[in-house]
Amino acid sequence: MDTAKAVGTSPRIVSLPMPFPSRYGVPVLSAVDVAIFGGRYFTQCMQCSFCHDSCCSEGVDVDLLHVRALEAHAEQLEAYTGIARHRWLTQEHSRDPEMPGGGSVRTRVVDGACVFRDRRGRGCLVHAYCLERDLDYHTLKPLVDCLFPLTFSEGILCPADEVEDGTLVCLDTGPTLYRGVREELGYYFGEELLLALDAVEAGSASAPPQVLNPS
Repeated sequence: MDTAKAVGTSPRIVSLPMPFPSRYGVPVLSAVDVAIFGGRYFTQCMQCSFCHDSCCSEGVDVDLLHVRALEAHAEQLEAYTGIARHRWLTQEHSRDPEMPGGGSVRTRVVDGACVFRDRRGRGCLVHAYCLERDLDYHTLKPLVDCLFPLTFSEGILCPADEVEDGTLVCLDTGPTLYRGVREELGYYFGEELLLALDAVEAGSASAPPQVLNPS
């Protein structure tokens, strides 16, 4: 999603009191689309009985910082997943200063789903690998994956495209987008961001928000 699209489809963009860099330095959040406080989704992913991991059907962007982390675990991951490392990622690198490491590579899609989707059960094989080894999953899973169904564009925290276009199967049930991902936001951006977002959340329920001029 680009900023023009975010502003065009949800004009209620509120400036945050200060810039909030992630623990990696980027992205830096300076505004929020208040749509994240209204939309809802089924947050307990592994308890879902109806989506069949449909959100994994197009793969995911892996920031270059986490590409290097995957490479550091390549031998063990190959043994665990049964998937050779050369099959994990596409060869197309995208430059993006908002991504940790300065860019990203997308996971391959195999038979209609991310290469890391567990075909024998459910969920993500990288996540399962981390849990079995008592390894923090943030070490290997990319930033945009952990923040989904939120994302960011030019400093704006906003709903992911699948929310905007209504294709996310589990919409309209469960906690709000923000509340579902609040813990992840705290991990990446810190407690001060959560306090700022909590204040915007409280204000957006009772008053029209200030619109941020994107120019």
